[in-house]
Amino acid sequence: MKTTEQNKTMNATTNNKHEVLQPYLFFDGRCEEAVEFYRKTLGAEVEALTRFKDSPDPSMCAPGAGEKVMHTSFRIGGSTVMASDGRCSGQPNFQGFALSLTVPGPEDADRAFAALAKEGQVQMPLSTTFFSKRFGMVADRFGVSWMIYVAP
Repeated sequence: MKTTEQNKTMNATTNNKHEVLQPYLFFDGRCEEAVEFYRKTLGAEVEALTRFKDSPDPSMCAPGAGEKVMHTSFRIGGSTVMASDGRCSGQPNFQGFALSLTVPGPEDADRAFAALAKEGQVQMPLSTTFFSKRFGMVADRFGVSWMIYVAP
């Protein structure tokens, strides 16, 4: 049961039209490669990209990481995804979530799924389900899990 204080907090949060939830992915040294992959396969459009060497604080840049991506934001359809190379350890770990891509039709689902599955791992083959003309789950070659869904 929610208290009056919890209800006030929830109402204040849900009434704030300025809040936006956006995924932030850490590719640990493969960010630029990933963004280019999403540009080619999903039509991602880069909105911003900052390299570690561009930081006004030199301590932010590990030796040899100057060309790596400190921050980028890109759009896929109507959504913004943010990403970074993070600590550039080469060990990205994408577990416990998936990005859900809703596409207008079965052909779009087939195309997106095939592109993401190339060098990736199919978790659930793309198929017709009781809730969608196409639905499937795949981890792309970077380990990011995707759910491809055709809206009814």
